[in-house]
Amino acid sequence: MELTETKNQIIELEKKLLDAFANKNLVTLDELIHPNAIFILPNGLSVTKTNVLDNYRSGNSAFTNIHAADQLINIIDDTAIVSLNLNMEGKYFDKTISAQFRYLRAWKHTNNKWQVIATSGVPIQNQ
Repeated sequence: MELTETKNQIIELEKKLLDAFANKNLVTLDELIHPNAIFILPNGLSVTKTNVLDNYRSGNSAFTNIHAADQLINIIDDTAIVSLNLNMEGKYFDKTISAQFRYLRAWKHTNNKWQVIATSGVPIQNQ
């Protein structure tokens, strides 16, 4: 597969993933996230795909607005590394969130499809 074509696929998958998070589309999230994926949340917690889906299913995680910017993508063999800024509004458990974060996400081409295998986010402090 050509590098430009792969990058374009990842750009579209990132849009699909963020849309699924914003709209609580659990079917799409389940499809795009690998069963063994690990997430490091901006608060430092390490969670699994099951934790993430359960939090959205229960309403503990609910983001009404997610806007991506400053996206960088590197392709290394069957892995794509994405770095991006996310402006997010919503709630996580009982905490209202309206902030900007920098995320690093790894996608792996496995079983003839791209899936998220790791995500880590940190808050961007106002300067």
